[in-house]
Amino acid sequence: MRRSLVLALALLAACTSASGREPGLREMSKPLPALRGETLQGGSVSPAEYRGAVMVVNFWATWCGPCRREQPGLERVWQEFRDRGVYFLGVNYRDDPAAARAYLKQFDVTYPSIQDQAGALAFDFGFVGLPDTYVVDRSGRIRYWGFGAIDEAELRSLLTELLSEGS
Repeated sequence: MRRSLVLALALLAACTSASGREPGLREMSKPLPALRGETLQGGSVSPAEYRGAVMVVNFWATWCGPCRREQPGLERVWQEFRDRGVYFLGVNYRDDPAAARAYLKQFDVTYPSIQDQAGALAFDFGFVGLPDTYVVDRSGRIRYWGFGAIDEAELRSLLTELLSEGS
């Protein structure tokens, strides 16, 4: 775990120094990989669930401190935007399913989360480290990506922007 922490800190330093900016959501344009599977909460997710919606995909793990810090804000933004055409999906990264379910309960997470035990979804996204957050437009393109705990106000602003673009 110490090696993972050192790697995450090195990546964060590289991202900050390379761009001259603090961590935050950055623009990109990439097709959203298909997301499907059983949720940790007992349901299922398929592309039909989120097709045509603005979407937030957040990779997290129970042992990730920044994930724990950002989780209450993610839930608040989800509650605010869920009835406005925004779909949230958590992706639990290489974690124990029982611990992940306990985390969801601890933080009262009401949006679905799927498991990425092998890291294959993370690879498809171009995952950097935890937490990793992707904001997707209605056409299914990843428009913004952020590494590290995301800013709640910035996420609200980007979701409002993408919703105003229409379908």
